[in-house]
Amino acid sequence: MHLSPDDIIFWQYGFFKLNATIFYTWGLMFVLAGGSRLVTRKLSTGLHRSRWQNMLEIVIVGINKQIEEIGMSQPQKYIGFLGTLFLFVAMAAMFTVIPGYEPPTGSLSTTAALAICVFVAVPLFGIEDQGLGEYLGEYLKPTPVMLPFNIISEISRTLALAIRLFGNMMSGTMILAILLTITPFIFPVAMSALGLLTGMVQAYIFSILAAVYIAAATHARRARPDQKS
Repeated sequence: MHLSPDDIIFWQYGFFKLNATIFYTWGLMFVLAGGSRLVTRKLSTGLHRSRWQNMLEIVIVGINKQIEEIGMSQPQKYIGFLGTLFLFVAMAAMFTVIPGYEPPTGSLSTTAALAICVFVAVPLFGIEDQGLGEYLGEYLKPTPVMLPFNIISEISRTLALAIRLFGNMMSGTMILAILLTITPFIFPVAMSALGLLTGMVQAYIFSILAAVYIAAATHARRARPDQKS
């Protein structure tokens, strides 16, 4: 039993190595990019649409709705980043039904990379929305004494994102491996289904937390009815 896909080495030459984390991460990105290319190559605006286009529209509308419910009035501005995060984590969990597949999110290096993406995206969106000076000024509120605490808060929530996703994904894999050793025919099927559900929940939580952080950085607020023209 492997605690992490980092322990599975497919190829190594000196310092360089190709482990399961790198292999399945790039494979997953290739599947997502290739699948999106195939689905969007023949989009239709008429009544007759392919089932793949219908599924794509359902996913996009659902993600847009979730982003808007957080308080962001322009979800299309963030759907590229947040939607990609959600689909990557969700698909990483869904592919666990394939024998021999190891989800890359079971590696701390992958979850740390995803958390760093959020860490970088939050100030970028914040600066784009408020400007550099006003965004940096938020670190001095309510008093300049809070500067180090606000910086620690940014770093700690990034670590929390990475560790939360890694712990939940790795624990599911370990439980499945243990049950497969004890009862190889009954429990693993149920645990695989539970693992798919857990993966979807983790993908939702991760992307929602990222959206909340971005909303806080951009001061996104939904306009009240009396403010609309």
